[in-house]
Amino acid sequence: MTPTMTPTVPLSIPQGPQRIVCLTEETTEWLYLLGQEARIVGISGYTVRPRRAREEKPRVSAFLSAKIDKILALEPDCVFGFSDLQADIASALIRHGVQVTVFNQRSVDEIFAMLYQVAAMVGQAQHGLELLQAMRERLQQIEAAGRALPRRPRVFFEEWDEPHISAIRWVSQLVGIAGGDDIFPELAMQSLGKDRIIADGGEIVRRNPDIIIGSWCGKKFRAEKVAARVGWQTVNAVKNGQLFEIKSADILQPGPAALTDGVAQLHRIMVDWAKHHA
Repeated sequence: MTPTMTPTVPLSIPQGPQRIVCLTEETTEWLYLLGQEARIVGISGYTVRPRRAREEKPRVSAFLSAKIDKILALEPDCVFGFSDLQADIASALIRHGVQVTVFNQRSVDEIFAMLYQVAAMVGQAQHGLELLQAMRERLQQIEAAGRALPRRPRVFFEEWDEPHISAIRWVSQLVGIAGGDDIFPELAMQSLGKDRIIADGGEIVRRNPDIIIGSWCGKKFRAEKVAARVGWQTVNAVKNGQLFEIKSADILQPGPAALTDGVAQLHRIMVDWAKHHA
């Protein structure tokens, strides 16, 4: 007689995925901040925050491509991705039976929401809330200081140079929190880079920013190149030498970096400008 197998109820409920691949930097940084880096088995090759992640974790993807075989060999029980730009990677992994969670945060509030969801998924909802509350309070302090500036500078944030691409929504919002005004607020609402292209560079000149901040994703910002653009010599930012770089890892990753180091750098630039233009 074949013995009957008795179904058993697990003694404990699993606390979320144990083997996570992060296809972008923000979820990697957040899991480290939560003390859950042991769950990460693979990261994006563009990851620089935290620095030690590059030494500790295998790199399995770029932004638009990934080593599917290498990811599968890591046997992940969840893969975190970002936006429609990673849809093909997500689709390939899903066809191999991998759980994929793709976030699409585009605003400051959506970044907070994404970070809370990730914290909850790894059993760290309360710890996550505490960290997020501290970030929110610091943002409120910066916003209050920004409102107190005697003058608010007009800011052109350039995400790419050829063609000119202006700030995505969370960056535009952080410029406002930091004490400045984005000169292309109408474009900030467009989630896709192609929809934030400024075909006529003369329009930037006409809007005459007081400050130009460059964060050319993947390459170094060249202030001298910007200053030498035809017709830009009349722009306030060029005349007054107010051209700055913020590294893309600090501002263009929709995660902890932008809400902490990114906005802090923006605020320092606004404060320094206001001191000389009161």
